[in-house]
Amino acid sequence: MDSLCLIPPKKHKRFSHSINMMLCAYMLCVMEGALPCGVTFHFRTQLCDAERTVIDDSKVVGTPMEIVIGNMFKLDIWETLLSSMRIGEVAEFWCDTIHTGIYPLVAKSMRRIAEGKDPVDWHIHTCGMANMFAYNSLGYDDLDELRREPKPLYLSLELMRVQQPSEYDRETWALSDEERLKVVPVLHGHGNKLYKQGQYQEATQKYKEAIICIKNVQTKEKAWEVPWLKLEKMANALTLNYCQCLLRMEEYYEAIEHTSDIINQHPGDFKAYYLRGKAHAEVWNEAEARQDFSRVLDLDPGMKKAVKRELAVLNMRMEEKNQEDRNKYRGMF
Repeated sequence: MDSLCLIPPKKHKRFSHSINMMLCAYMLCVMEGALPCGVTFHFRTQLCDAERTVIDDSKVVGTPMEIVIGNMFKLDIWETLLSSMRIGEVAEFWCDTIHTGIYPLVAKSMRRIAEGKDPVDWHIHTCGMANMFAYNSLGYDDLDELRREPKPLYLSLELMRVQQPSEYDRETWALSDEERLKVVPVLHGHGNKLYKQGQYQEATQKYKEAIICIKNVQTKEKAWEVPWLKLEKMANALTLNYCQCLLRMEEYYEAIEHTSDIINQHPGDFKAYYLRGKAHAEVWNEAEARQDFSRVLDLDPGMKKAVKRELAVLNMRMEEKNQEDRNKYRGMF
């Protein structure tokens, strides 16, 4: 198999069996159901150029990677390689583009996690491969270049730990699609309870976790067909709950961003307009707030009382602001 080649490191001579033997052993483990569940490992990815340019290095970031073998991780070549290794072993592989074409998208998610950001772009509603071609940039110049011109890569792996299912509580990323959908209402309920208790930050984590579960399942459905739309409705409801927490936490611009994403996709969602109107009002975007509240009444006249209350608050706050401005300018002259 010339598209995947083992390069035995000089300091790890014992790891010298052929890639064909590795793959046979891997397939045997799959058939016998003997694969480990959770694996923790460090990785380094390099270009096959004269400088061996490093693209990613988990040791530099300071956080090892964790995946679940057999759970359809996006870069499935890692599962193949890790399943052949012993704990504590270090090995390097040369992989052709047939195995690494999806790497830029996976690397983007890993980098966002390392930066403390959400690895899932909620406003993207197409599958992973479609995203790679539908958007101009992944946000990282080197990954954009690698996406435009896929290249063979060196993958260096150090297997640190193997965990069986009984040894750890699986997080939502490690669940099957069926398990994800079952856990969504549980997370939703926990989020609602935390919100009522005033624990808004904790509630956002529950809502976000539920949204990510839904989006992971949704990427496997055809956009705008019935199953996809059902999942979209669930995700939007959770996103609006998330935005309610953001308003309580005074994260108004993020609330505007997420509600705008929903409105762009579903311009008939009056709740999104209502929450965005409230966020605009808090950051003194008077015209935008009034426009959103007007749209709420167009879509649902039953919201008249709530909108009237918000407009009264907006009028009072704008009058206070205008008075402050008048006092400030009076002092200047």
